Amino acid sequence: MLETILSKLGLPLLIAAVSKALKSIDNPIAKSASESLSKVENAIATGSISVEQASEANRHIERLSEIDSDALKQINESLRAEIASQDAYVRRMRPTFGYLMAFTWTLQMSAIAYIMVFEIAQASVILKAVESLSSIWAVALSVLGIYVYKRSEDKKLY
Repeated sequence: MLETILSKLGLPLLIAAVSKALKSIDNPIAKSASESLSKVENAIATGSISVEQASEANRHIERLSEIDSDALKQINESLRAEIASQDAYVRRMRPTFGYLMAFTWTLQMSAIAYIMVFEIAQASVILKAVESLSSIWAVALSVLGIYVYKRSEDKKLY
């Protein structure tokens, strides 16, 4: 969908739309971003940014969109293969992963709660250590989110 919009209307329309959306958000950072995008829009309109530069930006955005689209297609294909599999474990991988994630999260949060209540002197060290795990948890919870979303779609089909 994004590829179609960009190929038809291009970067100036995308900039205008994002600028307008950010302007409606009551946040100084969003307002600043909106103003910056308006300046870029004006630079394109006045020719400060050449047609060739804008076209190159359009090609770059189209390519990024194609890459994202390919990645989503691969994820969908693997999930469909999982659903069609006759292997019981493959079909149960999502729930197993979900239960393991819930168990691990509960265990970690229980340990943190224990330390916060009974080992207050160690709390800052533990919180810094847990902060180091945030990227690992982000990936794992993202995968779990995709699993849950796709399972919800699967249920709609039946």
